[in-house]
Amino acid sequence: MPADRPQHRSVVGRPGPPDAEPTGRLLAATVKAVTRAFDSVMVAHGGSLTTWQVLLSVKAGGHGKQRELARALGIEDATLTHHLNRMETAGLVTRRRDPDNRRIQHVELTDDGDRLFHHFLEHVIDFDRRLRTGVTSDEEQALRQLLDRLRLNVAGQPATRRSGASSSVDR
Repeated sequence: MPADRPQHRSVVGRPGPPDAEPTGRLLAATVKAVTRAFDSVMVAHGGSLTTWQVLLSVKAGGHGKQRELARALGIEDATLTHHLNRMETAGLVTRRRDPDNRRIQHVELTDDGDRLFHHFLEHVIDFDRRLRTGVTSDEEQALRQLLDRLRLNVAGQPATRRSGASSSVDR
C-alpha cells in the first residue's frame, strides 16, 4: 500500500479504523460545513442557498427551461417547482409556457430578481474571499484540479495525466 494512503490498524486479523480520516469523509464534512456557512450568509441577507443557485443559473442564461434548470441544480422537478412557486410569488422570476410545446416552461428573472441577484453577488464574493483566506493562487489551482479529479473518479472516469507529467496533485 502506498505510504500516502491512510493505513488501517489490524485487530485480530481484521482491519480496524483508518489511522487518518478517509478522504471522502473529510471532503463530505468540509462540503457540509461550507454549505451551512454559505447558506447562513444568504439567510442573513434575505435569501437561501437554493434561491441563490436559481438566480445564478437563470442569470447565466444556460438553463432557461425549467427541466434543464432542475437538472443543472441537481434537484427533482417537483422540488424546483416548489422553489419557483415561492420565487414567482415574491416577484423574482416569471415562467412562461413554450408556445410550441405547452409542457415546457421557460424561467426568467424579473427586474426584482435581477436586483436581488446583484445584492447577493456582493455577499457571495465576500464569502468566497473569506473562504480563500490564506490560500495561495497555486494552492487554489491545485485544489480545483484535485476536486475535478475526484469528481471524475466518482463518475467512473479517472482523469489521465497529460503527457505523463506529474503535478503536485498526482503525488
